[in-house]
Amino acid sequence: MNEDKQRSNTNSSNNTKEAPMRRVKKKRIRKLPIIILIFIVILAIIVGYAVHGYNSGINYAKDHGKTLKQEKFNGAAKNDGKITVMVLGADAEDGGISRTDSIMIAQYDYINKKMKMVSVMRDIYADIPGSGQHKINSAYSIGGPELLRQTLKKNLGIDPEYYAVLDFTGFEKMIDELEPNGVPIDVEKDMSKNIGVSLKEGHHRLNGKELLGYARFRHDAEGDFGRVRRQQQVMQSLKEELVSVDSLLKLPRVAGILRGYLNTNMPDSALVQSGLNFGIRGDKNVDSITLPIKGTYQDIQSPTDGSALEIDKAKNKEEVKKFLDE
Repeated sequence: MNEDKQRSNTNSSNNTKEAPMRRVKKKRIRKLPIIILIFIVILAIIVGYAVHGYNSGINYAKDHGKTLKQEKFNGAAKNDGKITVMVLGADAEDGGISRTDSIMIAQYDYINKKMKMVSVMRDIYADIPGSGQHKINSAYSIGGPELLRQTLKKNLGIDPEYYAVLDFTGFEKMIDELEPNGVPIDVEKDMSKNIGVSLKEGHHRLNGKELLGYARFRHDAEGDFGRVRRQQQVMQSLKEELVSVDSLLKLPRVAGILRGYLNTNMPDSALVQSGLNFGIRGDKNVDSITLPIKGTYQDIQSPTDGSALEIDKAKNKEEVKKFLDE
């Protein structure tokens, strides 16, 4: 009897201890849907803000008379966990003939979360399929992005999947939206010739037009070599601005403006995926290389294009393959 009574008391005591625990558990279970609901609401606000900003940027480009026609491009997807884009800065010359002022190959590695950039000097003397030998940037003027892709593949072994052409007006608008007070740059010397602005040596915050002029300047002893180096300096400064906390709220509209001025065959899904991966998960250091490689070229006077660079194609193909594959 006593043993039964003790067991009864023990069970009663245990039940008394367990009851509050069950009540607490029920309260937690009831609170979970509220937490999830709050999270969904916050997420919806963020997505709505991003979509609104992105669309307003695209509409801004449309309101300023920008219409884009997608070009023919036969770059093949490689399904290697990387995305490779031929990035061109384009301008319109007299007569409406468009030329490319800068040629870059951007590669993002989704697996290793790394961004790489190849700068291709426009004075490289190249075999242009169907058009003979000319400076490599002539391929764009002759046959657009597709002929330039074929030329890069033939001469340097580079075969990008996508192309992206950003005109200079779009670049200026994007910079002014991102940093109304200008992007910080160490201007290495006084510059003014043929760039539309006048820059003084020293540390300055450059607006869109000034930053573009700085990146395009080539009227010194370095010529195109100095310009390519400054373009990489500008890209590095922009990367630092884009990943700063102050720029986060501006990014959707900046991305919309960029997309509105960007002539590309990249689907929006690929643009967003690569941008988010780099911005959130990626290594923020951008590895870069310039072609031709040092010691693999010589200055020549071409019969059609004047001063140009004759390169060791085999050596440059080897070096760029090693850089992009490692």
